[in-house]
Formats: sequence, C-alpha cells, structure tokens
Amino acid sequence: MVFAAFTSAFVVRRGLSDDWASMAKPAILWVNTVILLASSFVLDLSRRALKAGNRSRFNFWWSAGTALGILFLVGQSVAWYQLRQAGVFVATNPSSSFFYVLTAAHAFHLLGGVAALVYVDIQAWRLRLGPAKRTTIDIAAVYWHFLDGLWLYLMILFYVWG
Repeated sequence: MVFAAFTSAFVVRRGLSDDWASMAKPAILWVNTVILLASSFVLDLSRRALKAGNRSRFNFWWSAGTALGILFLVGQSVAWYQLRQAGVFVATNPSSSFFYVLTAAHAFHLLGGVAALVYVDIQAWRLRLGPAKRTTIDIAAVYWHFLDGLWLYLMILFYVWG
C-alpha cells in the first residue's frame, strides 16, 4: 500500500506541476537491477537443490543469494552517494524527492528481506532447516521475489515517467 500511495502522489505531482525536472539517474541502478535479479535466480537454484535433497548446494546458493542482496543495498548506497556528489538531494526538485523516498522505502523493505535471508542462512548452516521445514525458506524467497518485482516497477516508473 505504501508504494501504491507513493505512486499515486508521484503521478498527481508530476501531472500538476510546472517545476518537475527529470533527474539524471546513476548508471549503477542498472547494475543493481542485474544484481537483484541474479539474487532471485540464485535463491531459486538453492530451493531446487533443497528439493533434490542436496543440502550443501542449498547452503551454497542461499548464501550466494543473500550476499547478492547485501551487495544490492551497497550498490544503492553508492547510487545515493553519486547523486549527492552530483548535487542532487531530496529537496533539489520533485523528481529527486520521489526518487529518494521510493528507493529508501524499497531499501527499508530490502533490509527486512535480507534479515530473513540471513536468518534462513544461519539456520540452514546449523542444520535446523531442511526439506521438511520449507515454509520459512519459501516465505523468505517469495518475499524476495516480490521485492524484485517492486524494484522493476520502480525502474519503469523512474525511467519512463520520472
């Protein structure tokens, strides 16, 4: 609901304003997108390995997916840093305000997702999660896939309308 409300505000503000100026987006956003999509792909590899009974492959792939999720957050920090270095701040114009707010909201949700991925990772390495206890694994993965879809939506919003 948060992103629906922000999108509605974005569309209305963009449509009614005379001061909207599209901002240049850092190229690292595309790298971050690839990293985030790769993390989902790797998490699916891990789930398939677990389904096949290969715990060691599951642990490896899940840890790799978790690391990629953390790398995405680092990449987002780099994007914000690059914007600040270019003189683009939250209050620079409405476009930059929405960019910062939407990416920060997404990053906040990703922090929860990374926490879930790390939890699963720790439990799996301790041999407390496995084929018989897939609910936690599946919920964490589905939430992560949702965040991927949300990021793709935000990229379309930023590059097509922003």
